[in-house]
Amino acid sequence: MEKNGLQLLVVDDEEASRYGIKRALETFGAEIAEADSAEAARVLMRDRKFDVLLLDVNLPGISGLDFLKELQTGSDSVVAEAPLVIIVTAHGSERLAVQAVKSGAYDYISKPFELDDLRLVVKNAFETIRLRRENRSLRRRIEIETSQRGALLGNSEAMNRVRAMIEKVADTDATVLVRGESGTGKELVARELHERSTARSGGAFVAVNCAALPTELIESELFGHEKGAFTGAAARRKGKFEQANGGTLFLDEIGDMSANVQAKLLRALEERRIERLGGDESIPVDVRIVSATHRALEEDIIEGKFRADLFYRLRVVTIDIAPLRDRREDIPVLADAFARQAAERHGLRERPVGREALRKLIAYGWPGNVRELRNTIERAAIMSEGSELVEIDVAQSPTGKTAETDAAANGNLSVPYTSDFRDDRREFERRYIARCLEESGGNVTRAASILGMHRQSLQHKLRELGMGRRYVAVGAQDKEDK
Repeated sequence: MEKNGLQLLVVDDEEASRYGIKRALETFGAEIAEADSAEAARVLMRDRKFDVLLLDVNLPGISGLDFLKELQTGSDSVVAEAPLVIIVTAHGSERLAVQAVKSGAYDYISKPFELDDLRLVVKNAFETIRLRRENRSLRRRIEIETSQRGALLGNSEAMNRVRAMIEKVADTDATVLVRGESGTGKELVARELHERSTARSGGAFVAVNCAALPTELIESELFGHEKGAFTGAAARRKGKFEQANGGTLFLDEIGDMSANVQAKLLRALEERRIERLGGDESIPVDVRIVSATHRALEEDIIEGKFRADLFYRLRVVTIDIAPLRDRREDIPVLADAFARQAAERHGLRERPVGREALRKLIAYGWPGNVRELRNTIERAAIMSEGSELVEIDVAQSPTGKTAETDAAANGNLSVPYTSDFRDDRREFERRYIARCLEESGGNVTRAASILGMHRQSLQHKLRELGMGRRYVAVGAQDKEDK
């Protein structure tokens, strides 16, 4: 029988009963394991995630009902998500069966039972599991579509490159390092990689912010701990590696890890096994690692703050996300998407961003990047009255940096207001590109590098803006200038 990926555990102290149940359910194609007690079931469930449990009420030691309550409350951290439990009771124990269902059991069946009745109950449980997975997959698709309308939205060359890289590497198992300033959408890129992976999307996406955790806690957070491993460790706890088993582990701000944790992470990546804090059991883990940083890790390596061998392990593929100030042409699209999202979230009427407000948004420096833009638009959606969003408050920023202050230092970029936004944007692009070409001495290749574009793309843009006659011919001399 072809396996379908479903996992079933039969917990019964009678060997003959377990054998009969296993034989009867072989046609379902599920992986079937056996345990003769609740304690034996615990051991199996620490390393495997079961979808359905056939749990006998009368077990040696802890009873089936008590074990059921334990599973529902997660008091022993046995599983992150409790399986569906089918209680097996003795004939005439209907009261116990009702009590079990009230305690969270999916269904019950009484001994002695007909094999067809057993198959029907288990079939229904498996169908429920299938529907759960479909619903979870649908929710994930909705989440990813929402994210695509957000930080990953845009028509700039920089964002086109990000999406192309995601498309290229998502279905591989390569480690990916996502680099970008705070608020650019690094976690959204990681989630997109996870959702587009055929092998990983069915598993969990687990995110860890390394900068938010004290050094003494991050090891326990990643690798878990055994009961009594340190003061306050009252029970065994699975770490993020185990929680992400079969899925993706996202390590945000990887550069903030201590040297000790870096060494343990490198070992986990090389051996694909981890040890919980305070334990000596070697636990196999199957995760894809996506990490992110806003730091220049190459400089940290030179200064001895980050391991070179770990760096090369983590960045088989690198995805760079440009700050919002370097892709201002995406701001109108992002602002429109965020305005619609804010209206939906707060039950407001959808309104476009006003023309003057949009000019403010394009001129601002966005030190908080896309996250700051989203919050600004949400605030405007709440505060603005009338048919457009006009209450755009970007005058005060933590750095005080706007496009105008950049212009004062690097040449005037302000654009005269006209009645046509496309004309205004075209003029802004002309001035911005002209400034970059002046900085590069007219070298198109160097200017393209400053802009984060390919040379051919910049040449096309120059022709589109009517600047080709002056600059494109210079591109032919670029190779001589290198």
